[in-house]
Amino acid sequence: MLPDRVIVHVDMDAFFASVEVLDNPELRGKPVLVGGGVSRGVVSAASYEARAFGVHSAMPMAEALRRCPQAVVLRGRMERYTEISHRIMALLGRRTPLLEQVSVDEAHLDLTNWLPAGVTPARAAAEIQAEVREQTGLSCSVGVATGKAIAKMASDLRKPGGLVVVPPGGEAEFLAPLPIGRLRGVGEATERKLRELGIETIGELAKFSASLLRQFFGVAGRDLYALARGVDDSPVAPERQAKSLGRETTFATDITDRRLLESTLLELSDEVAERLRRHGLLARGVTLKLRYDNFTTLTRASILSEPVDVTDPLFHAARDLLRKVNPSRPVRLLGVTAGPLQPAADRQLNLFAQPDNEKSRSLAGAVDAIKTRFGEEAITRARLAKE
Repeated sequence: MLPDRVIVHVDMDAFFASVEVLDNPELRGKPVLVGGGVSRGVVSAASYEARAFGVHSAMPMAEALRRCPQAVVLRGRMERYTEISHRIMALLGRRTPLLEQVSVDEAHLDLTNWLPAGVTPARAAAEIQAEVREQTGLSCSVGVATGKAIAKMASDLRKPGGLVVVPPGGEAEFLAPLPIGRLRGVGEATERKLRELGIETIGELAKFSASLLRQFFGVAGRDLYALARGVDDSPVAPERQAKSLGRETTFATDITDRRLLESTLLELSDEVAERLRRHGLLARGVTLKLRYDNFTTLTRASILSEPVDVTDPLFHAARDLLRKVNPSRPVRLLGVTAGPLQPAADRQLNLFAQPDNEKSRSLAGAVDAIKTRFGEEAITRARLAKE
C-alpha cells in the first residue's frame, strides 16, 4: 500500500512589505505599502497593519491611501526580494529534492518519502517555519495536506504565521465550510456564476454531480468536481527554469532621440513577451538596462501588478522606468528583462475573464501563429513598421 502523500505549501507573509520592514526596523508596526506611484500605481504588497484598513494587493494606490492615509509607501526592490527568495528556496531544498517554486515567495514540497524517522508532518512543518525565521528574520505560513491545492488553502487559512495540517481522509471535512472563492481556479467571475447556482461553500459544490458541473463549466467542471472533494494528485514538479528572460540591443550609433528609445523598448518588450508565451512562462517584474556612450550602465526594476506574458504591461513598465531615468548622455545599449518568472499554468483559472484581457492574449496568440507559419517579418506593430 502506498503511503499517504505529505505535501507542504510554504507561503511567505506579506513578503515584499516584510522585507522592507526587515531592512528598516523603524517601519515595524506601521502600515507599509509597496508599489507604484499615487496617481496611476497599484499596491504590490501590503503589511498586515495596512490590511487592517481594507488595503490589499492589486488595489489602486490612490484608493489604498484613501483607506489608510498614514501608510508608508515604498517603491519595490525586486533585486532584493529575489535575493532573499533564493535563500529561502535553498533552505527548503535541503528538506527534499521535490521542491516546486510557485513564485518568488511560495513553494510546494513533497516530503512523502523524505521525512526523517520519527518526524511527523506537523513537526516538519513547524521546523520549516522556525528555520525560515531564524535564517531570514521573516515569517511564513505553512499548510500540510495530501495534495497541492489543499495544502495551499491550508497555508492561507491562518495568516500570518499560521500552520494548518489537514490529515489524510479529512480533506472533505476541511474543505466543506470554506467559501467557494478559496478553491483553486475559482476567480471572481467564476465565483459569481457559482453563487448564481446557489453554491456558497465548497461543501455545497461537492454535492453537485460531475455531469452537472461539466454542463455548466465544460471541461473545467471536472476539475471543480474533483477539487471540491479533496482529490488532487497533481505532482510536485521541480523545474530548473530560467529566472528571467531578456532582450537587449546595442545601437549602431549612440542615441539621444527619446522617441526612438521608446520605440526600441516597445520592440524589445514585444520580443520578450513572445518568448514568455513560447516557453509557457509569466513575468512578475521588469528590469530596464541602460548603457551610456561612456559605458556607464544603469539598471532599474519595477514590480508588475500581476504576472503577465503580453507586451503592453512589460512595455509600459519599462517606459516608465526610462522616463524616470531621464538619460543625460547618448545611449549606447538598451535592454528589457522580464522576471522573476513562474509557469503560465499557475495563472488562476477564470472562466469569465475580462474581455480586454482575453482579447490581448487572443491577439498575441494569433500573432504568434502567423509568425510561426509565415516568418518573423510577416506581421508587426504599426509603430514598429519600417517605412
